[in-house]
Parts: sequence; C-alpha cells; structure tokens
Amino acid sequence: MDKKDILKHLPYSKPFLFVDKILEINENSVTGQYTFSPEHDFYKGHFKANPLTPGVILTECMAQIGVVCLGIFLLNKDKIISGRPNIALSSSEVEYFKSVIPGETVKVVSEKQYFRFNKLKCKVSMFNNSEELVCRGVIAGMILDKERNE
Repeated sequence: MDKKDILKHLPYSKPFLFVDKILEINENSVTGQYTFSPEHDFYKGHFKANPLTPGVILTECMAQIGVVCLGIFLLNKDKIISGRPNIALSSSEVEYFKSVIPGETVKVVSEKQYFRFNKLKCKVSMFNNSEELVCRGVIAGMILDKERNE
C-alpha cells in the first residue's frame, strides 16, 4: 500500500481530516504533515483576538497521522484490512509546549511502541515550521476492519 492509498482508507473527511500528506512510512514509524487552514471554524472562538489551534485538535492531528495512518499501513501489510477501518482511541497522554497559529504547517513523527491484537500504541511528536517541538505524547487506539467485523 502506498502513501496515497493510506489516505484513501482514512475514515475522515473535511472538516475533520487533519492529514495532508505522508512523508515517510514503514512498519515502525510514520511522518506526515498538515497545514491548519485559517478557515477552520474553531479559530472563530479560540481565542477571539488571538486565534490558536486547540490542544484537542493538535492531539487529533497526532492521532490521525501517528496512529491511524500507521495502523492502516500495518493492517494492510499483514493483509488484515479490506475496507475502511473502524477506529477507536483507547488512550492519550500529551504535553503541549508551543502554540500553533492559523495557516501553520506541522510535521508529526510517530514511532510504534507495540502493535498487538489490533491495538497500536505510539510515541508521537509534533513540530512546527522551525522544527520546534509543539507537543509530544503517547497515543493508543484500536483499529478494526469493519468489512470483516474484526
């Protein structure tokens, strides 16, 4: 499965898709990018005079690139996936260090800690355009093939 095929299998669409491209992927890691459009509705109220990307959205971006994209790759590599997967976040612990402003592009780097019984746990970091650490943490999720109900 190539990088563009993985994006086609993502169970998200705009405005809740936070993956623009996958830069690198293998059985142990994934690196991807996303640019936060100034048009996102959440900027209208977070914060009125100084819009910033909410932490929950940063976490979602990290999960989509760092866990879901890698999970789709791993399931397809083992021929486990046939369609769009069911995804369930099972845990996250994230620390935030920098803000992300509207229009900013981030890079997400994820390293697999383990993948067993369709549960994927990863150490995930996000960097801004200046390669400064924005946030990092450990995110885990369950990834099941809804075509096979596994």
